[in-house]
Amino acid sequence: MEEKPKSIGITVKKEENFSEWYTEVVTKSEIADYSPVSGCIIFRPTAMGAWERMRDYFDAKIKKLGHQNAYFPLFIPERLLRKEQEHFEGFVPEVAWVTKGGNKELDEPLAIRPTSETIIYDMYKKWIRSHRDLPLLLNQWANVVRWETKAVKPFLRTKEFLWQEGHTAHATKEEAEKEVMTILDIYEKMVEHLLAIPVIKGIKTDREKFAGAVYTTCIEMLMPDGKALQGGTSHMLGTNFSEPLGIRFLGEDGEKHFVQQTSWGFSTRLLGAMVMMHGDNKGLVLPPQVAPTQVVIVPIFFGDKDTILNKCLEVGERLEAEGVRVHVDDRDNYTPGWKFNDWELKGVPLRIEIGPKDIAAGQVVAVRRDSREKTSVKDEEVGAFVKKTLEGVQAALFDRAKKFMLENIRSVSSYDEFKKVLEAKRGFIRACWCGNPECEGKVKDETGADIRLIRFSEEPCFAPCLVCGTPANKVAYFAKAY
Repeated sequence: MEEKPKSIGITVKKEENFSEWYTEVVTKSEIADYSPVSGCIIFRPTAMGAWERMRDYFDAKIKKLGHQNAYFPLFIPERLLRKEQEHFEGFVPEVAWVTKGGNKELDEPLAIRPTSETIIYDMYKKWIRSHRDLPLLLNQWANVVRWETKAVKPFLRTKEFLWQEGHTAHATKEEAEKEVMTILDIYEKMVEHLLAIPVIKGIKTDREKFAGAVYTTCIEMLMPDGKALQGGTSHMLGTNFSEPLGIRFLGEDGEKHFVQQTSWGFSTRLLGAMVMMHGDNKGLVLPPQVAPTQVVIVPIFFGDKDTILNKCLEVGERLEAEGVRVHVDDRDNYTPGWKFNDWELKGVPLRIEIGPKDIAAGQVVAVRRDSREKTSVKDEEVGAFVKKTLEGVQAALFDRAKKFMLENIRSVSSYDEFKKVLEAKRGFIRACWCGNPECEGKVKDETGADIRLIRFSEEPCFAPCLVCGTPANKVAYFAKAY
């Protein structure tokens, strides 16, 4: 006798053990799996499908602005990293090195890219000669290696991950600064529109900025466990790389000038944010905008199997013709109930059930993944209903996440109050800060929370500095973070 499939549901509640819940959802929903290579994961088709939709969205946006894609080597000679000492020191603890090729020791160690500024800008030195060569707007989609020594956390903490990294060169500081903000705005819209996760935009402190940047801008998200997650960064590099690497151009004034540069990137850690933000105790919940499968159709086989299956296929074809991503689950070795649980676990936004009674009544039954709301829909109205419902699911996920974020931004006026809120509730904590990095460091060392950003819009200080009590000049957003 054939063995019946076993239940593979989530056994840990999100509200009781968030970390273990997250691991179960990632593996059991089949969005990712652990690999035989320590510290690395396998991106399964659901993860890659969601990533591809983010990639396609962002790629289209930057190409409209004149950016082009390129690809640079995975290996970076040690001498290039050392040319920009500040940058090198920022990443050296995480760099993986290749010292041997085949049986031969290399004359010069090669770094496996932790980021690509130095190797890309070595070529910019060759390619940029005149103001006519500017702006140079390149982006690459690549893998990155940072030698993480802590325990693997899929998408959030792995030795290898995927990302895009943009690298631009401009004639003027004003052009470069405009680029920084333009890209950050695209990141904001992408995360909110596709992943249904609200963000806060702002600038990092000097202590937290990218090594080698003049300043770093970012988008920050708040996860359900009260920790912040950085969603993307856009850096103003100024001449911090062009000067040590000698990237100059002949200006219209006949003089040589160092180019003004930017770099920016987001990574597959956004997939982890999506899992954490929207998943529940049944498993993954995918926003329709990035779900590889938006609708799954489950036949309820009873009586004339062929008639039921053909109806499911016909409904699926109609939906596909309207641009909906559909899968008909025609497996006959699983019960409908088992399939329902399986697709809930995998987070497909909408399930359609069709059985003999539904066919007789000229209807289908639709079940939302986010709210589990069940609706009987007339056959001729299925297309319009599905499109409207998918939009509704996307909006509901965003609204719920935004409500959570707003409810978990708290203002404090004293260090004691800060520590109490951080211990009891976490979230973003608004506090006034004098701008002294020593005060910033004291908070980090004593509580584990750091300044995630300072918003671009001026926020009036409402108290003295959180730490030292002197007059404050900035309102900072603190949080513990991934």
